[in-house]
Amino acid sequence: MLWIILTAAAAPLQVARNALQRGLVGDAGPWGATLVRFLFGLPFSVAIFTVVAALSPQAQPHFTAAFWLGACFGGVAQVCATAALLVAMRRAGFAVATALQQSSLPLAALFGAAAFGDQLSPTAWAGVATATVGLTLLSWPRSAREPGAFAGALLGLASGAAFAVALNAYRQAGLALEPAHPVYVGTAGVCVAQAMQTFVLTIILAVTRPAALSAVAASWRRSLGAGFFGSAASACWFSALALAPAAAVRAVSVIELPIAALAGARLFKERLTWRQAAGGALAAAGVAAAALG
Repeated sequence: MLWIILTAAAAPLQVARNALQRGLVGDAGPWGATLVRFLFGLPFSVAIFTVVAALSPQAQPHFTAAFWLGACFGGVAQVCATAALLVAMRRAGFAVATALQQSSLPLAALFGAAAFGDQLSPTAWAGVATATVGLTLLSWPRSAREPGAFAGALLGLASGAAFAVALNAYRQAGLALEPAHPVYVGTAGVCVAQAMQTFVLTIILAVTRPAALSAVAASWRRSLGAGFFGSAASACWFSALALAPAAAVRAVSVIELPIAALAGARLFKERLTWRQAAGGALAAAGVAAAALG
């Protein structure tokens, strides 16, 4: 059950990272704030991997084409998912966007089953269906006069879809690298993915939005915190994905929802409507059933 412990540890770390990143969107823009996650997380990821590698002398990584394909595909999907999530947090709210991101659960289950043959029980599939109903309630606009919130909800769902792709891609990359040492695989995968993401995003922003790079550099103190929490969360996620199907890993992350709701209320003065609370509760029940299944 190590994967459950790792996933449970990743959830609060991810909420902390998202909260710090959300505050950077205004100055650096969504792509600049996305770069923060990878650029400032990379030194911490390398440090974590160095320790894990020293404690895992038996590990024999295989950098095959399957690993590089999964890492590259997952890295691109994760970048898009992060940018969409950060914009969704500003438009739909921190807690709502975090909950909508859980759409990666049913999508990861479908994608994993279709592409990689991952098996889920009938109880797990019932949980997926329940979570989908809850996410529909969350994403439904409160009124026609809230186009910004509705657009934010759509971006939250898009973020979940991209994260579903990334989760499955990273899982396959880890299994190709060294299936016998999941923590080694997880921390190594984080380093490889973040190095590629940092390089590509930095080049793109240098060409298209140099002001965003300046804003990222100017906010380095806050960015270090986001980088640390993001690196620790990713190490836990990647390690868990080497041990269990992506849908199951995503299901256990249900504990992220109440943490995000509390953070949204305390840090950003957000309040949920009764419908949003009901949708969140259904989504939580669904992911819990998926985890138990």
